[in-house]
Amino acid sequence: MSRAAGILMPISSLPGKYGIGCFSKEAYRFVDWLKDAGQTYWQILPIHPTSYGDSPYQSFSTFAGNPYFIDLEELIDEGVLTREECEEIDFGEKDADIDYAALYEGRHILLTMAYERSDISKNPEYQKFLAENRWWLDDFALFMALKNFFGGKCWYEWPEDIRLRWGFALDYYRRELYFEIEYQIYLQFLFFRQYRKLKAYANQQGIKLIGDIPIYVAMDSADTWAHPDLFQLDENNIPTAVAGCPPDGFSATGQLWGNPLYRWEHHRNTGYAWWLSRLWYVFQLYDVTRIDHFRGFDEYYSIPYGAETAMTGHWEKGPGMDLFRCVEQNLGWHEIIAEDLGYVTDSVRQLVRDSGFAGMKVLEFAFDARDSGSANDYLPHNYIENCVAYTGTHDNETLVGWFDTISKEEQTLARDYLCDRHTPKKYLYKSFIALAMRSRAKSCIIPMQDWLGLDNDCRINTPSTIGINWRWRVTAEQLSKALAKEILDTTKRYGRMNWSVEE
Repeated sequence: MSRAAGILMPISSLPGKYGIGCFSKEAYRFVDWLKDAGQTYWQILPIHPTSYGDSPYQSFSTFAGNPYFIDLEELIDEGVLTREECEEIDFGEKDADIDYAALYEGRHILLTMAYERSDISKNPEYQKFLAENRWWLDDFALFMALKNFFGGKCWYEWPEDIRLRWGFALDYYRRELYFEIEYQIYLQFLFFRQYRKLKAYANQQGIKLIGDIPIYVAMDSADTWAHPDLFQLDENNIPTAVAGCPPDGFSATGQLWGNPLYRWEHHRNTGYAWWLSRLWYVFQLYDVTRIDHFRGFDEYYSIPYGAETAMTGHWEKGPGMDLFRCVEQNLGWHEIIAEDLGYVTDSVRQLVRDSGFAGMKVLEFAFDARDSGSANDYLPHNYIENCVAYTGTHDNETLVGWFDTISKEEQTLARDYLCDRHTPKKYLYKSFIALAMRSRAKSCIIPMQDWLGLDNDCRINTPSTIGINWRWRVTAEQLSKALAKEILDTTKRYGRMNWSVEE
């Protein structure tokens, strides 16, 4: 089994014009940069439309793509937008920060103009895309058109006839909102045309894309609205219980996510048809799929709907290996990373082993003073080969920020493990990267901010907060040839070089 390395950085964090990273020439340059750095993987996180809070893990659809990632330069080349129109829009003041409020206003203006000039219904490629994706696209496009029509309200606040999807209401709104529906389909057509082109280029350069899927879908999503039978909802499509996690050392009241929970018995009775469709779809999108909150397939935390905290929740059994046997029987074997972090029980560990999927090891979890023994699962000497080592994930502090915030006792534990009491703190992140890279883990993924030695001002996400997340962007200057050479040398040193990209 060959050793490999990669970099974690969402599409949104790419450099470039027009307010957010996208499928632009900068994305192709980044692929070339990864190749020069000897990397095998680019972990891009979810690519779905963002909703309140700007998180791709709370999306309006588990199938749709984020229109913010559409490259406007391509639309200029097509003649449906002008450069002057794009440059007149205010996308925010800072190139290294995403202003989502400005983005929401500006992108919609430009993409609407592009649609109105496109005459898209006559495009054979568009018609082919529509025919191949109608099984999810019709519901999504109508859902987004209805959200706009009702002023952005959540679907469970819509009038009863369309909230409960009565047939005459569906027919009525499909007629009344025809052009808004077509606009939404147009955006998806552009997104997937550009995404598949970028993925093909990455694969040609020897770079594989790792994509993320959350275990749950958002309550305010086309998935929940169109398929209420899949979820624990009552006769009025109101949840009876929602997802979260119990109180722990990080939160005295637990976390109340609010996602609808699955009716696993119903899924089992249908042969997991919806899950087969969902996973078949993502297997076409990504070379490797990371499943978030994998422990929820073993047991999931159920919180009564309406509870103010997660303290009143309880554990329920999930589908376990029954689901994954069904997936392999119907879809074959695919490379999957199981996000098995957090409160991990023996039964969760057994599920990961039985599945054959690679689990995750996060170095920042290794030096907890409350679990400082040599048996700590996250200490690199305990890693098994079939796992993926990370210094941190999108939810963690950067290495530099983490080391600054842990206790003096934990800093000492970490330095003792490194056998390094002398390296100045500002360079110590390089020692931690080397520690992860030389572990037994078959793959090692390093967040871009850690290679750059950035502090917590540049972290991607701080859980349980809103308004400050998913904003960080790398600059073109930071993606230097010198850094690529440093990463290449480290990757070679620890036997993780992607030899398929070496010229």
